[in-house]
Amino acid sequence: MDAVQFNQLIKSVKLGKLVGNARYLHNSAFHLLPTELKDFIYLIANALKIPESDWNIIKLSTQQFRLSYLNYPEFYTDSYPALRNSITVDLEYKTQKIANYSDTENVPILHRKELFISTDDEYYAEFVSITKEGEAAGLYENSRIIGFKQSWLRVIHEHGYELLDGRLFRLSAVINKGNDNKIDRHKTAIQRQGLSTPMKTLAKHNYLKGDYTVFDYGCGLGDDLKELEAHGIDAAGWDPNHRPEVERFPCDLVNIGFVINVIEDREERIEAVHLAYELAQKLLVVSAMIAGEAHIQKFTPYKDGVITSLNTFQKYYSQSELQAFIENTLDENAIAVGPGIFFVFKDKLEEQLFLADRQKRHHNWKQITVRPTSSKEKFELVYIEHEQLFKDFWQTCLALGRIPANDEFTDSEKIKELVGSHHKTFTQLDQFYEDNQFALAEQYRKEDLLVYFALSLFDKRKPYTQLPDQLQRDVKAFFGNYNNAIEIARELLFSVSSTEHIIENCLAAQQQLPACVLQENHSLMLHKDFIDLLPAILRVYLGCGVQLYGELDDIQLIKIHFHSGKVSFMGYEDFDDSPLPLLKERIKVKLAQQSVDYFDYVDEYTPQPLYFKSHYITEEYPNYKKQMSFDKKIALFLPSNHRYGVKLDTLKNILDSNQMEIKGFRFYAKK
Repeated sequence: MDAVQFNQLIKSVKLGKLVGNARYLHNSAFHLLPTELKDFIYLIANALKIPESDWNIIKLSTQQFRLSYLNYPEFYTDSYPALRNSITVDLEYKTQKIANYSDTENVPILHRKELFISTDDEYYAEFVSITKEGEAAGLYENSRIIGFKQSWLRVIHEHGYELLDGRLFRLSAVINKGNDNKIDRHKTAIQRQGLSTPMKTLAKHNYLKGDYTVFDYGCGLGDDLKELEAHGIDAAGWDPNHRPEVERFPCDLVNIGFVINVIEDREERIEAVHLAYELAQKLLVVSAMIAGEAHIQKFTPYKDGVITSLNTFQKYYSQSELQAFIENTLDENAIAVGPGIFFVFKDKLEEQLFLADRQKRHHNWKQITVRPTSSKEKFELVYIEHEQLFKDFWQTCLALGRIPANDEFTDSEKIKELVGSHHKTFTQLDQFYEDNQFALAEQYRKEDLLVYFALSLFDKRKPYTQLPDQLQRDVKAFFGNYNNAIEIARELLFSVSSTEHIIENCLAAQQQLPACVLQENHSLMLHKDFIDLLPAILRVYLGCGVQLYGELDDIQLIKIHFHSGKVSFMGYEDFDDSPLPLLKERIKVKLAQQSVDYFDYVDEYTPQPLYFKSHYITEEYPNYKKQMSFDKKIALFLPSNHRYGVKLDTLKNILDSNQMEIKGFRFYAKK
């Protein structure tokens, strides 16, 4: 075999991990290589007397007549195995180079092991889960610095994780009461760079703008506190091991983040949550580690959790189990805001504002156009002189869907001075603007409120005798009184149990949405960005599912099932930039049973591509035109009876049979 034949064979191989100008492959996947190439690899090894026990990874150069035999003896047992030795053979110059890393402290290591093996390997699913774990932690953002062991451990540490038993743990300090001699609780606090996930969730919902005081209950080494203080936020924290001298005192927001999962005594967990809740004046944030049985079974059982190699305790929860624990402990509603993260409001008015804001649509109104009339010449002159003031007032009317109260518009006094009252100003402006914007805003706000009240009823929240001022005004403006609002919301909530209503509204939505897919007599699929455009009944239908699951940060597509009372949330890998994004997780929420099922598509299934992505997006999305062109092309290769696409392996076979390959959004003829 000469260099040309060698490089042509390697370029035809799509297996393994491609790094730079080389392709890496584990010898367990050699049965998928071209026979000529596989035989040549073994031929060279035999000629140089390289035993098969001394290598398990082959490195094939795509540009030169060169290959390397690499030995990663712990490939299957270590999450990030280290290179022990290598033999590089330059076939052009007939030389070989031997390297031994046994005594090297900063040894090269492997990542993304699933790329080195075949998808039918029994370890494939486990390797995928290890990679997803690292991606979720943000460890692969700079791939140039993670190729060696010490650098990799430093990156893990900087992101606030610890590598225990080959898996990543985000640990926090724990409540140290009656320390069990069997458990080394003091080892659980670690340093992190950037805010912890619970704190990021508070920031996402606008609670870290400096308006509220914050107390971190079990703050570990205090990295969150340093970051909050740097932003001018009044924050303090207590920790039994690292800040035991700090007094625990009430604050607006209290965070007990990843604390209860490292307490081995259940009663002590309950007490910790109670103590943290007592300090919270407005909101308590409770978070804990979430994991499935497959991961938990890898560790030594201890009480209701497991023991790590550092002799620390971990109690893993499912989403529903954690919610039940919090609610049973505090006898309060726990609101899911993400996997393993819940908000518990002590201030019930704040809770209502939070839930209402969740359902509030934020309108991107067009630029306001002015249309003066001859009968309003006097006001026109005032308007021209104070144009920005009146635009701000009109935008406030649109945002509220009603005329604002005096304390709801900053320059209220100026408006009164110029025109006389908010009501007169609104009447004048309503005649200026086109497109009937206010009527639409009024309709939207009323629907938002109905969705909020309906979801409150679904969550079986206790009725409140007092509403925040803003909601009181909303209720009076749109419904007359609170009882009317609740009655209409109850009818809306009950209507989601009607299959006929769901189908009818899905058919109507399919005509109105800018993009979606209607599977006849089965379901409606849409991008999450279009939820706000759905009829109120479907927003409630989906809202019930979101309340049970949490935030949709990693979700792109949603499926509304017509007949089964289910909602599915689908998350795809590289959704925006890939023409065929792969399904990485699916969450099915059964509304009737109020249960959540997770499917991550790594344990039993090869990830399924999303075909015809252009059906779910609009021209505002990245690569829309490229996606449209790609979808038209790929339709030519798919069987007519597979309108929703085929499995990834089947697609590869179809393309191979047509001597075609996909690179990015384009199709190329194989050379």
